[in-house]
Formats: sequence, structure tokens, C-alpha cells
Amino acid sequence: MQLPITLMYAGIFAIFALLLSFMAGSDRAKTGISILYGDPVDMKLGEKVRRHQNFLEYVPLFLIVFGALEANGVAPLFLYIVGDLMIVARIFHAFGLHHDNMAHIGRLIGAGGTALLTLVCACYAIWLSASELLS
Repeated sequence: MQLPITLMYAGIFAIFALLLSFMAGSDRAKTGISILYGDPVDMKLGEKVRRHQNFLEYVPLFLIVFGALEANGVAPLFLYIVGDLMIVARIFHAFGLHHDNMAHIGRLIGAGGTALLTLVCACYAIWLSASELLS
């Protein structure tokens, strides 16, 4: 079974993850800080590391459920809308995560959007599974 829509978003998110990794890695190279955030703590490096870590904590789970939805015949339009919104949410999160501003609008849109989109996909997956089991 081919999953062309999931394949496209997985590719986009892989490039996004590599970009976030490069941003944190290049800062590590400039500062000479191998792990953690230095002493004294380099908060800008910490932000870049957390942007990358947060991405890796949430996007793979989203892609698993997203791919399962595609494999179960969910309408492509739904998948494109949700996939595009997740890209937007992750961009907002990357620009909005700051150590000194928990309530930055970008962080709120990014984290809230990521959670909401993952929840919508998860509920849709459970609904599809339950309706299949009960039929």
C-alpha cells in the first residue's frame, strides 16, 4: 500500500527536523558546548535544542496517526488540510519558543495547534476503528 500524502509530509517534516538540528548543532560548534547548555547556561542554545527536541517529541506521533488515516482511506482533502495546518503550527512553535516568554503567541499557536491537530487525527482514527469493529 502506498501512502503518497503521508510520504510528502514525512519528507517535509524530515527537512524541518534537519533544519532545527542544524541550527542547534551550529550553535554548539560556535560555543564549543557539547551537551546540555553550558556553564553559565546559554539560553539561546537551550531554546534551539528545545525547538528540535519538541519537534521530535510530537511530529513522529502525528505522522504515525496521519499515515494510519491515509491507509484507511480518509479523504485526501482532510489530510492536506491537516498536514498543511501542522506545518504552520510547527513554524509558529519554532519561532515562538523563547525561554523568557512562556506566553508568546507563536508558542501558543504552535503548541496548541500541534496538540489540537494530533487530537483530531487520533479521535478520527479511533472513530474509524470503532465503526469498522462494530459493522
